[in-house]
Amino acid sequence: MSGPRRIVCLTEEPTETLYALGEQDRIVGISGFTVRPPQARRDKPKVSAFTSAKVEEILALRPDLAIGFSDIQADIAAELIRRGVEVWIANHRSVAGILDYIRRLGALVGVAARADAYAGELQRGLDAIAAQAARLPRRPRVYVEEWDEPIITGIQWGAELVEIAGGIDVFPELSREPLARARILADGAPVIARDPEIIIGSWCGKKFRPERVAARPGWAAIRAVRDGELHEIKSPLILQPGPAALTDGVQAIAAIIQRWAQR
Repeated sequence: MSGPRRIVCLTEEPTETLYALGEQDRIVGISGFTVRPPQARRDKPKVSAFTSAKVEEILALRPDLAIGFSDIQADIAAELIRRGVEVWIANHRSVAGILDYIRRLGALVGVAARADAYAGELQRGLDAIAAQAARLPRRPRVYVEEWDEPIITGIQWGAELVEIAGGIDVFPELSREPLARARILADGAPVIARDPEIIIGSWCGKKFRPERVAARPGWAAIRAVRDGELHEIKSPLILQPGPAALTDGVQAIAAIIQRWAQR
């Protein structure tokens, strides 16, 4: 076995990727938010959240690598580095970035060819969805919301998945902002102005409440609200930048858009 042998995954996407590559035996600890694959949740100790981690428990696992994601985990990473753990914090924000991440993680654990083949398989799945979307008579305007208070619009890979699935993301300029705070809306007026035909709620770690969204001041004028096109996609499917987003996540978006088109 080449590469790191005792890996702690601080977020879900390295766990899902390593299982998909058949390298799950390297994982010694996972995020408490992990739901994919379900056997990881059964088999591996949960030692971190998004913004906090059980550092002493991680150290007790004697990891030779910890893998996390983004500025959100900077403090965890710094503490582990100070305690002598090697850390990789990925910071990919696009669909192409997710595919590259899978290839890099595969190379890191010595299965580059397998990871490249898997990334190719995921790309072919995206291409098939894009081909289906190309047959739509019209592309709907789609608003993706990551959080409700404050309102946070969708991140880049989510906007790209909407486009692949046949929609038009209504906040393309905000989606390219890497930090969530740059995607906060002061109020709902910009959403009303862009009048989405479909609203997708994926509130990170809590249930989407379409009735609360519909009741926001002025939102009754939005076409999606008038037509009852408010949909939830669970956050593990589209808010984690790993295989889930490129499989079940984009398929869920495509199904919503296809049903809209049939109406």
